[in-house]
Amino acid sequence: MTELYRNALAGPSDLEGFRLEGDGALSFPQGRLRLESLRPPEDGQAANIVLWCPDDFPADVTVEWDFWPVREPGLCIMFFHARGRRGEDLFDLAPRTGPYEQYHHGDLDAYHVSYFRRMWPSERSLHTCNLRKSYGFHLVAQGADPLPAVMDAQGPYAMKLTISRGEISFQVNGLTSFTWKDDSPLTGGKIGLRQMAPMIGEYANLRVSTH
Repeated sequence: MTELYRNALAGPSDLEGFRLEGDGALSFPQGRLRLESLRPPEDGQAANIVLWCPDDFPADVTVEWDFWPVREPGLCIMFFHARGRRGEDLFDLAPRTGPYEQYHHGDLDAYHVSYFRRMWPSERSLHTCNLRKSYGFHLVAQGADPLPAVMDAQGPYAMKLTISRGEISFQVNGLTSFTWKDDSPLTGGKIGLRQMAPMIGEYANLRVSTH
């Protein structure tokens, strides 16, 4: 494998060029990126945030990052292969402000894996990881989520997405949650971290490599 990108996410200088959508706060109290909303969850979708990495990546890549859940309820998503529906750079599209509909029924295509789904009682009673494809709100794969609740979380948890010739696999600490083959795969693009308020999560050691 050939490494394309590495970012420790250890301090403010590591976020040069990143784009935050929505009202969020970025801090590094433990020497890793802490992401949280500045708005109360009562604001609904308007309280949610997305942080985009500025680089574009090809279709066949492995994306890895370390994750610590700090506060729940909430939800965490990794967007990947995100770009305009006509192939535009994601940052050249109309501004987005966090509501989920802008990302699944807006002017972009993307995959989104939700891997810490603890917002609603139904999500907390049965933990799953979901893969969706947009444009649209298409649930294309689902698997078990082995992450514990915040109260029992130790961290870091090693998150790994592998995309190869349209086959998408997601692992947590080496345990595969799901594998799915897309017959009409997206061709690459940007990656981004999304959180649903009042979730607080921490992230470090973002890496992207080719096969």
